Amino acid sequence: MKTLGNLLWFIFGGFISGLLWLVAGLLCCLTVVGIPLGRQCFKFAGLSFWPFGKEILPGGGAVSTLANLIWIVCCGFWMAVTNLAFGFIWCCTLIGIPFGKQFFKIAKLALTPFGARIIRR
Repeated sequence: MKTLGNLLWFIFGGFISGLLWLVAGLLCCLTVVGIPLGRQCFKFAGLSFWPFGKEILPGGGAVSTLANLIWIVCCGFWMAVTNLAFGFIWCCTLIGIPFGKQFFKIAKLALTPFGARIIRR
């Protein structure tokens, strides 16, 4: 079931969400200081392309908190707003609720991606 969900997800919005993470990663990698931020973006692009069957565990320490604050100011806020908008649009239909929930999961990650871990369920 998760394979079908991931395939439908990719077609109906996951491609855009994953592409946003890739673009953010490329922009972060333009500077030497931003390379760790960019590497994290690339890791979460995979989650955005295929989110079903995966879970996000929060974590991290002081360095992750500092990186998250920098991230929110640079591009995390707008990525979260975009994913929230897609989530609300999908939740307008009964069939779209599972997709909306995935967009909400990614919106939460867009605000605080550093220190978070992805695990398979």
